[in-house]
Amino acid sequence: MKKMKSRINICMIGTGYVGLVSGTCLAEIGHRVVCVDNDGRKINYLKKGIIPIYEEGLEALVNKNVKKGNLFFANSVKEGLHHNKQRAEAVFIAVGTPPRDDGSADLSAVEKVAEEIAKNMTDYTVVVEKSTVPVETCLWIEKTVNRFNKRNIPFDVASNPEFLREGSAVWDFLNPDRVVIGVSSKRAESLMRKIYAPLKKSPMLITDVKSAELIKHASNSFLSTKISFINAVANICEKTGANIDDIAKGMGLDKRIGSSFLKAGIGFGGFCFPKDLEAFYWLAKQKDYDFELLKNVKDINEQQKNWMVKRVEEELWNLSGKRVAVLGLAFKPNTDDMRFAPSINIIGSLKKLGAKVKAYDPVAIKNAKKVLKGVEFAPDPYSCVKNADCICLLTEWDEFKRLNFKKILSLVRHPILIDGRNLYVPQVMRKMGFTYKSVGRP
Repeated sequence: MKKMKSRINICMIGTGYVGLVSGTCLAEIGHRVVCVDNDGRKINYLKKGIIPIYEEGLEALVNKNVKKGNLFFANSVKEGLHHNKQRAEAVFIAVGTPPRDDGSADLSAVEKVAEEIAKNMTDYTVVVEKSTVPVETCLWIEKTVNRFNKRNIPFDVASNPEFLREGSAVWDFLNPDRVVIGVSSKRAESLMRKIYAPLKKSPMLITDVKSAELIKHASNSFLSTKISFINAVANICEKTGANIDDIAKGMGLDKRIGSSFLKAGIGFGGFCFPKDLEAFYWLAKQKDYDFELLKNVKDINEQQKNWMVKRVEEELWNLSGKRVAVLGLAFKPNTDDMRFAPSINIIGSLKKLGAKVKAYDPVAIKNAKKVLKGVEFAPDPYSCVKNADCICLLTEWDEFKRLNFKKILSLVRHPILIDGRNLYVPQVMRKMGFTYKSVGRP
């Protein structure tokens, strides 16, 4: 009996958070992967072992699989599809799909890549949409490939949405809750099953293409809804004296609800939730369905960013000339991603009110400098809080759990701490001598 081939030649187009993590992890589970990006500088860095993004465990995994001969980098789709004369059987599209002003996704990069794939295929290929895109995008990919497929090379288009959390993306890929694959042919299904076969313990859901596309938007929008819901409840807590921690725990013990994403704070950020929420709402409108719930979720999230600014004003009165220390800039811990980070809006509002802002983040300062102007950046948390009239905690890094608060009390001008992530125990902080405010806790 002929042994089934287990090592698949794969081309991953795009080396952002999704593409680089996915390509590296596919190499880790035994496939030969060529990661492609049209940014020559980025590819040159990757070839030298320099990783352009911060993601725990990624650098070691990239270097390991480059040495093993499982992972390669290329500048063009053509080279990626035929690297060292080895043809890619599956090509994953993991390019950016940024939001337009109206909330829709800009799919121009996806279209351009589909055209390049069509021009460079030489044998049957499965074109896999990995980026988060609106439903029916795969139909447009299929039309585009057909339009430029002058040699009539056979192909299929599949949807394989990612469910990676920044900060734990490598773990998430190698230990997924589920692998979702949308296909329209048994041939494509067979190849996709072979690709993910090494992840034996993970449930695999095979669906039609449109359902797979919708699963990602529906999942992220639902999780966003949970966050906005608990933040809305936290606002009620502040008006009634109830404790949001107890409420969230009581809700989470209900197995139908679960405890995940019931953490009150200053709202969600990052590239996925805000973008996917907007795109799903826009898509619904295009299909003549007013998904008003999603608009409310977005509005609550935007309002929650104002919570921090209001608390600072309550404590400092006039902000003109006041020194505000900001701890944490990335949208979440364990990442350097500043896209849609709440810190951007909050710091912008503080500066408009005349505050002098000094900020610190363990890894995101380089990216923060690109989007935050007129902010002084500190090399460590203690120099950040020195002579501060108020401290604002915006990102719940583990480093901030281990701070020497006695030292901080000796450095600040006023011991005011506004905790936007409910990182600390109120009674403990107040006993130390802080004027302490947190979200939804009396």
